[in-house]
Amino acid sequence: MASPSIMPRKLWEHPNPDATNMAQFIRDVNKKRGLNMKTFQDLHKFSIDQRTDFWSDLFQLHPLIHTGSYDHVVDPNARMDSVPSWFSGVKLNFAENILYTADPRNPSIRTLAGKESEKVALTEVREGCTEIKHYTWKQLRSKVGLLAQAMKAHGVAKGDRVAVVASNSTDTLTVFLAVTTLGGIFSSSSTDMGSQGVLQRLTQIEPKWIFVDDWAVYNGKTIDLKPKMQEIVEGMRKSKAKGFQGVVSMPRFQEKPADVSHVAQTMSLAAFLSRAGGNSELPFEKVDFKDPFLIVYSSGELTQSDFHALADEFSKKEGVLHVDSGPTTVNLQYTTTGWIMYLMSTMALQHGARSVLYDGSPFLPDLKAFIRLVGEQKVTDLGISPRYLQTLASASPPVIPKEVTDLSNLRRVSSTGMVLPESLFYWFYDSGFPPSVHLNNISGGTDVASSFAMGNLLTPLYAGGCQGPGLAMNLQVYDQTIEGGKGIKGKPLPIGEAGELVVTSAFPNQPVKFWGDTSGQKYFDAYYARFDSNSPSPSSLTAQPLLISSTDVWTHGDYIFIHPKTGGVYFLGRADGVLNPSGVRFGSAEIYNVLETFFADDIQDSICVGQRRPSDNDESVMLFLLMKPGKKFHEQLVKEVKRRIGKECSPRHVPRFVFETKEIPTTVNLKKVELPVKRIVSGEKVTPSGTLLNPQSLEYYYKFAKVEELVGVKKIIVVGRSFLLVDCFLLEASFPSY
Repeated sequence: MASPSIMPRKLWEHPNPDATNMAQFIRDVNKKRGLNMKTFQDLHKFSIDQRTDFWSDLFQLHPLIHTGSYDHVVDPNARMDSVPSWFSGVKLNFAENILYTADPRNPSIRTLAGKESEKVALTEVREGCTEIKHYTWKQLRSKVGLLAQAMKAHGVAKGDRVAVVASNSTDTLTVFLAVTTLGGIFSSSSTDMGSQGVLQRLTQIEPKWIFVDDWAVYNGKTIDLKPKMQEIVEGMRKSKAKGFQGVVSMPRFQEKPADVSHVAQTMSLAAFLSRAGGNSELPFEKVDFKDPFLIVYSSGELTQSDFHALADEFSKKEGVLHVDSGPTTVNLQYTTTGWIMYLMSTMALQHGARSVLYDGSPFLPDLKAFIRLVGEQKVTDLGISPRYLQTLASASPPVIPKEVTDLSNLRRVSSTGMVLPESLFYWFYDSGFPPSVHLNNISGGTDVASSFAMGNLLTPLYAGGCQGPGLAMNLQVYDQTIEGGKGIKGKPLPIGEAGELVVTSAFPNQPVKFWGDTSGQKYFDAYYARFDSNSPSPSSLTAQPLLISSTDVWTHGDYIFIHPKTGGVYFLGRADGVLNPSGVRFGSAEIYNVLETFFADDIQDSICVGQRRPSDNDESVMLFLLMKPGKKFHEQLVKEVKRRIGKECSPRHVPRFVFETKEIPTTVNLKKVELPVKRIVSGEKVTPSGTLLNPQSLEYYYKFAKVEELVGVKKIIVVGRSFLLVDCFLLEASFPSY
């Protein structure tokens, strides 16, 4: 993990930054406003200090299809927790801006620019790179229009919820665009979620219709989803969900749709579409910016998100300015429909890009197949997770993407979902990919459906962390040791010190509320209750005083620092998972980085948590190691792990306990989840979230709440000043001998 005092290695810079959309935007704004901005830092400062001007300029220079006009972008004095309205007076439609392009001379008129009828809009690929199908923009518009007319005939209207439990496919995308065409609200879950997890979501939002794939294919297995349909129907009936009409079965295999005639309250997609009478006209319902179009799920809470038009506008900011997305872009985002990155995959279409929809495991039939697909489809923008890169880098022998296929079209690889270790930055540029490719490490949140920190094309990329903050995100670092509460001011930390990620100015994609939270208290407690702002406070990039008009703060829950030499944002872990032995605070990412750098040949994965039970006077750090197949967990490995952590980090970072584990709990999107494990080993009983891929894995960790009993029955061998438990290979020490 990079130190704030050390200049990290430069890995990449754009060969011609003046030719980028961001540079052109700077020139346009300079001309319009008589400014002299030259750098990304200048533009970021403008987007914070003059945020209404920034958003207005973006809206005018990169317009959306809309009607009406706005008197002001937003009330600059409105508190963040009031969720201020943006662009009041403007009406527009999310799906219309995906399927068409605004006329720059008259944005109320839609055009086909970049989305010409015979141009390919979608490429659908099934697991193992099979069943590759292309859909033109004309075909996509026709499919969406037909389904929207059918939904309308079945009673779907503005504000109604429509949900899917489905794969990343053209059919799923068609549902998304059809319901938003009508001004409805979309919600998605992936097919690998258990029925109870799905119902935990659906019974709260009470969708009118639920579209479900009839079959799922993953990891070489074909799974019949008719029983899940039946369980969903029964669960919705039991909950007495208001307005629920039924389930629509979508054929996973187009040539042989499943017979659902015996599944209660369920009809085939063909039967549902028949109500459209062949009419495929697109009935766009224009709505206000404040009208929601999407419900997403984060950490067990349901968030209704105000992204109807601002998803479009944020897509302009991130897609057009940050990454130069446009009509020549070919985007492949590996994601399930249960992850917020599914929205990001959809948003690529807004810029006229071709979107490659991949359904299934990226590791079948072998580790090279998915990267071959990237070359064959001439992908320019690839989105994956650190775990995917780690799997390639640690394979035996390692898989080197640039040796597998022609990656000459690839411009960018975006990574998100967990902390990207520094070692993978080096592998990416020294071994894995062409040096011309931009590694865009991004970090944001499901709740905001955007990035707090991400790449840009104007500054160099250095090893570790994210290149910098996102435009218009007034990102700050507050002292994490302050408990906070009503009226408590947060304490901004000097650049280079680690603390809590906060945002101290309102931003347009704040979620509207938690679904069903009529008082708004749960929503307030989740994001705003911890701190009030401390004005003036240091700017995230310059550490110069920056006046903040509001007196409240969005607290996101990440533990970060900003590099004083590069402006890079380093994510050290979740704030609620910060390790704190003997008062020394550090993030689990620092431990993971050491393991992934020095032990990738032996250790497949790990999870590091703090244990502090009510009877404990101090916190103990517990490290659980998942070994690679064929590799043994043994005394020498534990000693070397502890020695290396002490050397690369500090003696205080060395875990007190090191255990082997057979399974690490993850979400369905393969994010490891630390907090439930932390609570379990600290003596709490935890109810698994429906978002867990392997909830049964939590059971293993309960025994470690009584770790002394494990210690008491094991033979102990003295190793220097440490103790090694032979049977379970637990090494206990405050720090190792050197």
